[in-house]
Amino acid sequence: MNQTVSIGDRLKEERLRLGLTQPVMGEIAGVTKKSQMLYEAGERFPDARYLAAAMRAGVDVLYVLSGERSNSALTHHLSPREQVVLDAYRAGTPEQQDFILKAALGFSGIEGSAATKSSQVFHGNVGQAVKGRRVVQKGVKLSVGDKTEK
Repeated sequence: MNQTVSIGDRLKEERLRLGLTQPVMGEIAGVTKKSQMLYEAGERFPDARYLAAAMRAGVDVLYVLSGERSNSALTHHLSPREQVVLDAYRAGTPEQQDFILKAALGFSGIEGSAATKSSQVFHGNVGQAVKGRRVVQKGVKLSVGDKTEK
């Protein structure tokens, strides 16, 4: 247990990590700005309703109370939006995980994933501006025209 940092200090640390002001945190948790200030100053302690609301807002309540990070200790620094992406990745199929990873990397730089092994075939008059040329881009090979280059 972290005994050098108070519950109020840890509550403030969590509020700041989430980028919330005292009035906004108080509103989320159902208390006034003054109550929030008193909690952070260590002059009062939050009740269970407050802590439940704070937890729904992304506060690591185990950390606030004990100084020990919850099972999400490795991700405690993530914003709520970042946590949503991580949760979606962990819950996704391999194909969905590939897509999320490629999106995070700007759809480049991942070789050998399921997403890079797909292909698209076009038939008919598609882009007739280039004929008989082969276009090679990192990870992409595009042959245009009906003649093979020598």
